[in-house]
Amino acid sequence: MIIDNVIESVEKETKSTLQRSPLGKTLDHAKNHLPRLKKVLLDVFEVDNNAAERAIKPFVIGRKNFLFANTAKGATASSIIYSIIETAKANNLVVEKYLIYLFDNLSKIDMQDSDSLGNLMPWSHKIPEDMKIKYKK
Repeated sequence: MIIDNVIESVEKETKSTLQRSPLGKTLDHAKNHLPRLKKVLLDVFEVDNNAAERAIKPFVIGRKNFLFANTAKGATASSIIYSIIETAKANNLVVEKYLIYLFDNLSKIDMQDSDSLGNLMPWSHKIPEDMKIKYKK
């Protein structure tokens, strides 16, 4: 692993460098922090970026459709609907069912009532179970 090579190099260079020199101080600092950095790198980063690529795929495919959002209102409408769809996906909802549920219920509530709006959000615990994607155990 590359980080192991860096740690090894720091160890090697530390032995042949004056401790009080700027390079010696830098190497000592690196020597103290690299093992923890290794843990962070191993825990946080995935080996590939497939999830990120899948997340942006709808935008890449829809790129030509965005050409028709040639007004500020059209661009705003597109960004709102994409935000709703991607947030529903992120909350493991069946997007089509959720959109129908959302549009049906938006017409029935007071738009100034933040609690009612909050109950319609994709992360709300009030979303019916049949909207949620079922995972096999």
